[in-house]
Amino acid sequence: MIGLLNEHERTMAFAEVALGQIKSLRQTAVPRNYEIWYVYATGYNPALNKIINETLARAGTLSEADLEQIYDTYLSQLRASDRIDKVGSRVINEIDDVMALVNEAMGSTANYGQSLAGASERLAAASDQASVRAVVEGLIKSTRDMQVQNRSLEERLAASKVEINNLQHNLEVIRAESLTDPLTSLGNRKYFDRALLEAVRGARERGEPLSLVMFDIDYFKSFNDNYGHLTGDQVLRLVAMALRQNIKGQDITARYGGEEFAVVLPNTGLRQALTVADHIRRAVMSKELKKKSTGEILGRVTISAGVSMLSPSDDADTLIERADACLYAAKRSGRNRVICEADPEYSVEMQIQVA
Repeated sequence: MIGLLNEHERTMAFAEVALGQIKSLRQTAVPRNYEIWYVYATGYNPALNKIINETLARAGTLSEADLEQIYDTYLSQLRASDRIDKVGSRVINEIDDVMALVNEAMGSTANYGQSLAGASERLAAASDQASVRAVVEGLIKSTRDMQVQNRSLEERLAASKVEINNLQHNLEVIRAESLTDPLTSLGNRKYFDRALLEAVRGARERGEPLSLVMFDIDYFKSFNDNYGHLTGDQVLRLVAMALRQNIKGQDITARYGGEEFAVVLPNTGLRQALTVADHIRRAVMSKELKKKSTGEILGRVTISAGVSMLSPSDDADTLIERADACLYAAKRSGRNRVICEADPEYSVEMQIQVA
């Protein structure tokens, strides 16, 4: 009883911390936000705590987009792992059942072999037609029994094949979901991290150029504050659509975090990457944003972009750092523009960061 009381007090303390954070940051008290702050209070997910602390230190609050990205990256992925474990257990159980059937069939085959051997001996010893007839009838019965067992085994194996194929499909769906941002249907941060590492490795092996573009929606917080989170979601989807429409082939696009997006451009030099980034910027700016509930025209969305190209000394992290610095330079230079590491604005940004 004492253990139960202690557990009750401990979990209630976590709950109070979670609700306190929601109140102090004036966030909506929806289950997703409660779960984020409850897990934060427990300290069981260090990566979640780290990103929350870093975001609070940088921005002083967590936007709706931040909360959504944190949940998708650090909590919904755990559910995907649980689903994978459950499907994996079903696969193992199905295989165990099949192996039991195979063992049973092997036993039946051995018994049938013994029946044949016994029949051969009885035929050799048979001295009249009645004895031969009895042996033949026994063989026919054993053969029919064996045929029934074989048909049953074939049907069960066919059903198991269908079930295992379905489970394999389920695993592929879960895997795809775990790498997809649910709001924009682009790759999520986990997908981006894996894809960029693979792209860097491939560029090194083939001796090809590789460029990275980082995008950020200008004044995104204002859209959320002025028009609500549903409109903010609409802005994110609008930018995602522009990204999908302006990349091709082996190019990789993802929602990097919050209102930030990334595009990896294999076998693409810096100037060509600048052209792609500017096409995307213009595509976003060309679309008017309309509030779905009222039809009100809210204006146009703009984005800023930073572009870097893989150098011999780069790894994935340094490539991201330079693209991010270019993005901040674009923001400082007035937004709605594309800056690359060859532009003077980038040098100014780096001097500001060092200072």
